[in-house]
Amino acid sequence: MEPGHHREREAKEHLEKHKIMELLALLTSTLLFFRPEKPREFLIMMLERMRIAKVTGVTFPFFMDATNIVAMFEMLDSANKGSISFVQYKEALKTLGLYSEKEVLKDDGHVVTLEKFKKEVNRRFQDLISSFTTT
Repeated sequence: MEPGHHREREAKEHLEKHKIMELLALLTSTLLFFRPEKPREFLIMMLERMRIAKVTGVTFPFFMDATNIVAMFEMLDSANKGSISFVQYKEALKTLGLYSEKEVLKDDGHVVTLEKFKKEVNRRFQDLISSFTTT
């Protein structure tokens, strides 16, 4: 094996082990959601909050509250049917940094209701944050 391939494989394993790509996706989504005047300071504050959550064991607060999740769902449900398609659901999770291409989401043929959407967004966010704050 060439030395370059070995280093590349090690780098990839390091990124996966520490969930760096997921962290970057979360931070990027948060930046796009809040659009702070001072993005660097905002990112530093977010990372510091994550560090504090890890040290104290306190749950890291989700950057979107229930109102924001409902608003996102309503934008996707433009026909006001009370549900969105699996494709819309999957894209929303991607946009929020809560879904990676490696994950296999199975379309069970059912539409996604607001309640399911809220539950899944909150669960995925807590799972993601706990992976950063418990290691």
